[in-house]
Amino acid sequence: MGRLRYSTIMSADGYLTDAEGRYDWAFPDDEVVAFITERERDADTHLYGRRMYEEMRSWEDVTDVTSGRSATDLEFARTWRAASKVVFSRTLTAVSTARTTLERELDPARVRAIVDTAPGDVSISGPTLAADAIRAGLVDDLELYLVPMLVGGGLRALPDGVRARLELVEQQRLAGGFTFLHYRTRRTPA
Repeated sequence: MGRLRYSTIMSADGYLTDAEGRYDWAFPDDEVVAFITERERDADTHLYGRRMYEEMRSWEDVTDVTSGRSATDLEFARTWRAASKVVFSRTLTAVSTARTTLERELDPARVRAIVDTAPGDVSISGPTLAADAIRAGLVDDLELYLVPMLVGGGLRALPDGVRARLELVEQQRLAGGFTFLHYRTRRTPA
């Protein structure tokens, strides 16, 4: 039985994108990408909302050095392509990447079944989808990559209106001032 992990890069004030929808301030360097890749190897299934899937699907085409990407990016792309992906969207009509299925609704029982039958961990990405999973009590771990930047507003990485007690199980300083924080949710009332 795996664990459901929400992994996100966010500003120090808690945003995935700024008020203009930009995230160019959050691009990780090769050291951070290598760290993320190693952590993602344990997740053989990725759950995405539509917008996050649309951002991530470009990794499908990063296959060799002619793409102009670093060796670190190529390794991340290989890891991403090797994982199964489930996209939750009411508006997409089809998915365009290998090993990918489309679901119309986030059904908590379906998500729990995916996690319970996965040989490894399951990663959930996209703040809107993750917010629904957090509210439903499905997320076991929060993996937060804090960027040393205040953006003052935008799309929140974590949902409002949720109260949960967390246990810090790992922390690490990374290149460029990034800080990795790994929290485990406690299943007791907060």
